[in-house]
Amino acid sequence: MFLKNKTFYIIKMFSKGGVFMKIRNVDFGESPLFLAPMAGVSDVGFREQAVKFGADATVTEMLSTRAMVHNPKKTNLMTITSPYEKLTVAQIFGHESEFMVKAFESEVLDKFPAIDINMGCPAPKILKNGDGAALMDSIHLAGHIIATCRDMTKKPLSVKFRKGYHSENYLDFAKMCEDNGADYVIFHARTVEQGYSGEADYEAIAKVKSKLHIPVIGNGDVVDIDSYHRMLETGIDGVMIGRGALGSPWIFKELKEGHPVQVDKYKVVKDHIETLRKYYNEEWLTLYIRKHLLWYAKDLPSASTVRMTLATCKDIDECLGILKECFEKNI
Repeated sequence: MFLKNKTFYIIKMFSKGGVFMKIRNVDFGESPLFLAPMAGVSDVGFREQAVKFGADATVTEMLSTRAMVHNPKKTNLMTITSPYEKLTVAQIFGHESEFMVKAFESEVLDKFPAIDINMGCPAPKILKNGDGAALMDSIHLAGHIIATCRDMTKKPLSVKFRKGYHSENYLDFAKMCEDNGADYVIFHARTVEQGYSGEADYEAIAKVKSKLHIPVIGNGDVVDIDSYHRMLETGIDGVMIGRGALGSPWIFKELKEGHPVQVDKYKVVKDHIETLRKYYNEEWLTLYIRKHLLWYAKDLPSASTVRMTLATCKDIDECLGILKECFEKNI
């Protein structure tokens, strides 16, 4: 069965029950799994590990369109990609059309096969500037931004948004995205007020899916096989994993195979770090990597003690040694 509009095809795979998603000649795969864009988290090493374990697409951290113009050096550090990444989506944010245009005119986005516009970030500093989820309260401006970006690129263009900011206007917002040229949408079914607390509203995801003719990627609370199947029951075309992948990038393999998998956790951590060492200096990396080390250690029996040590460790190789010993004891 083929469902078609001007920009995409979805092929229903009845034999497997999945959906093959192809947009503007970019193959996202069958019922694709995305690694979510997470500020200060979705580094090139983490994305590489996710891909090695089966993620069909990865998304960069949010890229400020203003920064692309005023501070391109910093942006370039955030747009490093791994040779292992099959399909890396660049996520941009901003509320000024002129900077959106300049971002597409720059070379920063050239290497990315698809672009996502963030209209769902709930961070106070983002909202304060009128960016991210603040645009859900300015639906006409949001539509103008999407239409402007659509005119600037022939690449797959998506919009990531939430249930709402000051009101739950997600259905109108979703339709607006489609009407202004979005090829697919990514819906995180929480309000701005919820942040990342409470439960994602899967019923709302099903409503968005039933209203649109373009693909819908569901996002929120997929942390294991059971929650993954509950998400699929909404009828969505793909799933985005965020916090469920923290410290567990092998979740993509588990979801695809339908059962827990055995992995060499120490190798995963070491490979993650060694990838980052190719691009960043040791001083910066020592401070940055701590959060990831804490997530990797979360399931250890002595997690609280280990986490305290890792949180204050000033030598990456020493941290690796601590984790290696802990993992070997708990195989």
